[in-house]
Amino acid sequence: MPALDPNPRPLDHLVSLGSNNDTALISRDQSLDYDGLDGIVGKMAAALIAQGLIAGDRVATWLPKTIEACVMPLAAARAGLVHVPINPLLKRAQVAHILADSGARMLITGAGRVNALEVGDRPEGCALLLEDALRAAMAVVQPMPLSARDPDELAAILYTSGSTGKPKGVMLSHTNMWLGAISVAHYLGLTRADRVLGVLPLSFDYGQNQLLSTWAAGAAAVPLDYLLAKDVAKAVERYEITTLAGVPPLWLQLLDYDWPPESAARLRRITNSGGALTPALIDRLRVRFPAADIVPMYGLTEAFRSTWLDPAHVAAHPTSMGRAIPFAEILVIRSDGSVAEDDEPGELVHSGPLVAQGYWNDAERTALRFRPAPPASEYGGTAVWSGDTVRRDAHGLLYFVGRDDEMIKVSGNRISPSEIEEAAAASGVAAEAVAFGVADERLGQAVVLVICGDGSGEAVLRDYLKRELPSYMVPRDIIWRDRLPRNANGKFDRAAIKAGVAA
Repeated sequence: MPALDPNPRPLDHLVSLGSNNDTALISRDQSLDYDGLDGIVGKMAAALIAQGLIAGDRVATWLPKTIEACVMPLAAARAGLVHVPINPLLKRAQVAHILADSGARMLITGAGRVNALEVGDRPEGCALLLEDALRAAMAVVQPMPLSARDPDELAAILYTSGSTGKPKGVMLSHTNMWLGAISVAHYLGLTRADRVLGVLPLSFDYGQNQLLSTWAAGAAAVPLDYLLAKDVAKAVERYEITTLAGVPPLWLQLLDYDWPPESAARLRRITNSGGALTPALIDRLRVRFPAADIVPMYGLTEAFRSTWLDPAHVAAHPTSMGRAIPFAEILVIRSDGSVAEDDEPGELVHSGPLVAQGYWNDAERTALRFRPAPPASEYGGTAVWSGDTVRRDAHGLLYFVGRDDEMIKVSGNRISPSEIEEAAAASGVAAEAVAFGVADERLGQAVVLVICGDGSGEAVLRDYLKRELPSYMVPRDIIWRDRLPRNANGKFDRAAIKAGVAA
């Protein structure tokens, strides 16, 4: 477990935190210790510079979880480049937008994905380097040594999927990513003995931080592209995995698989972000993975991570977001800029060195989200105004209420969609549900609940919701679908779900 040193270093120095002979990275066909990881980082950095790239250039990767994809965040940082990871699940139009918006000077990908692109998708001035060619270039260069980059330099642009509009690029410095890795590794208690299975996209801040925090602890990262839940269970057994990160839809898939007891018992730590865990889901995870600590977390791509809930408090406070992580200051702020009282809803505002540098090439949206910290902030400077409504209880624990742009207002009552969705899940009828408001002449808005299922349990569900929810929260309409669409990061695509209902 790394010490909480607040002094950041260049991101590529993460290779120096592990013991040379300890395993750093395991793939299906290759294993690297920390000395080997440093060597491949140095060779990849040199190979990139040999292609004619210069400091500050953006280099995009559109790759599965190969060794090269995993090492690129450190190699680009060592070379002074800005890494732009693209989710391999994205389609050509989305890739084209990211390449054009970021001004990428190079795209690194495989031959199969190149064939999916159409004329004009790769902008003029964006060179193409196939992954095989990158490996060949690495074989004929001398490795670059540890860099002396300024930690405040831009190191990566992560594109967020969002629920509306085109993806926007969040600018992250070496400092943001270094301290984010140190913070998470510290509060999770990761050690050199841990093996961390990476099933999340490396373009997702949660997935990338999992990789970097593993190396911050000197532990071993095991990236995995999987198709089925059984692939994850087999990897846990094969690689003696101790730590697994996921989002709620993934946990539902994994819980539906009949895990061998010995595999399930291997896990010592489960972390969750990208959506809240319901008490019912926590109970199921406890039964399935009896030896694992459950660590709920809340994060913003704009600040990498904001809060975590100590596993010791999960049983008593299962719906809490927890408290601020190390290097983060979290305030609950009223509309007038003052700090809210206990149990009074307010906006979550994140200050401190984890706050990103803004949105790439988008001053307007940067000015809306990245604003001066509230007067009560100890850090001051620029803060992320999340747009999320939360409350803080008398013990200092935070609870999610809802997003301002998702809140439902029925007869003047502000309703969080998550309250209705959690009630639907607790009914035992609906494993997956999305709630939103639609215009209603009498009420202002009415609640619509979209459920994944065949509708056979609707009567039971309606009776349950009427029993458990106040009348203004009970859905006017319940709509059943064979599946609920998700975005590339595995979260429900609320905009698509709502548009499908309106169609």
